[in-house]
Amino acid sequence: MPITRRMLLASAAATFATPISTAVAAGDWPARVVKTVSPYGAGGANDISLRILNDFFERELKQQFIVENKPGAGTRLANEMVAHSQPDGYTFLYAAAPYATAEALFGKLNYQRSELRPVAMAAFAPIFLIVNAKSEFKTLPELIAYGKAKPEGLTFGSPGPGSQPHLAAELLFKTAGVKGLNVPLRGDAAAYTELLAGRVDATFTAISSALPHIKAGNFRVLGSGSAERSAIYPEAPTLTELGYPQVVATGWYGFLAPAATPSPIVERLQDLVLRALGDPDVKNKLLAQGLDAHGLKGAEFAAFIDAETAKWSRVIEDAGLREK
Repeated sequence: MPITRRMLLASAAATFATPISTAVAAGDWPARVVKTVSPYGAGGANDISLRILNDFFERELKQQFIVENKPGAGTRLANEMVAHSQPDGYTFLYAAAPYATAEALFGKLNYQRSELRPVAMAAFAPIFLIVNAKSEFKTLPELIAYGKAKPEGLTFGSPGPGSQPHLAAELLFKTAGVKGLNVPLRGDAAAYTELLAGRVDATFTAISSALPHIKAGNFRVLGSGSAERSAIYPEAPTLTELGYPQVVATGWYGFLAPAATPSPIVERLQDLVLRALGDPDVKNKLLAQGLDAHGLKGAEFAAFIDAETAKWSRVIEDAGLREK
């Protein structure tokens, strides 16, 4: 079939339509409501911190940012939903630490990591190693020595298999060369019940959940899983300070977008997140939720996720945690 002038013009129009519309969209963004997806239910630290950030975005951009809660399947439902959303700059994922461990724990996913693009990291959700205040363990070395002296080793409670506290305990067992048993329980409250009853030796937990028990003299904090001391509970030394530099374990939150989202929009949200984290009011509100504000640009955030994935994949494999 001969190529006509009309066909050439139509081809040219198709070629240039997408870049032009993308440029307009990026320049005008956001022109309508932006949806941010939380992989957890309403009321938790992920949900509340996302609303804190959205409030800042709305003040800066004079546009509404809404939260859609999509809990379930260890955050995989939300990840899949956003991965398969239109890449138009109006749907973003507020991802959490399980994003980096999902494939190692569960195998084939209903989405691929390449379908999502890191935009900016927003916060660390540090976890702390706690014991019953009535126990004999005043320090981490005492806890480890106790575990090595017992044939069955240590018993840790965790708020569910594959959770960050569970993986942190497995990493500590391996690094310290001590046998250990993780007892999966239904959330932090159940882990605290077992710890108070003396049926488990220790647990890793978010300090915000445990703080009432700590202040009441029920729990003792032995250390923090953060790379640096947390502003949330600076009295707690890091496990690195206590001689275990390999044991760095913390939750985290950050924004991801469908992979084909226009770069100017991604960069604008990235810059907005970093500005928000520099705002004293935002930082204080995050701190009140047990979170340390910690901003990373998209490329740095991508490298962080890759490193977390590699580290925890080894822990999961060594501990035989992959779902059969």
